[in-house]
Amino acid sequence: MNEDYLDPKYAEGMPKLADAAIAMEFLISVKTTARNYAVALTETTSADLRHVLSKQMEEALNLHEELSQLMMKKGWLYPNDLGKQIELDLKSMEVALGIAEMNLYPNDTDRLGMFATPDK
Repeated sequence: MNEDYLDPKYAEGMPKLADAAIAMEFLISVKTTARNYAVALTETTSADLRHVLSKQMEEALNLHEELSQLMMKKGWLYPNDLGKQIELDLKSMEVALGIAEMNLYPNDTDRLGMFATPDK
């Protein structure tokens, strides 16, 4: 990881990493939602409510499938290849640790001259 994270040239590839992280967080949220609907279904006695919860759970499962397929297509998820998934997870961990080790508040944040600025 480069120490000069304020320099825009080192941001290359970050949108793809951010997209993958956001998609994974969304996938986990959708999975949790489907699980919560399943629990709610076992707790309700109302037939009408059970019908609504069942439809909502089905929608959550469909969204989970769609999102999983997108992530596999993009190479962000390998549910059928444990070795590749572990490799991807380790890479993500290294990036996260690298970001955590950055000096986010350096003493010198002066970037004068690095960007095109209008004349005063």
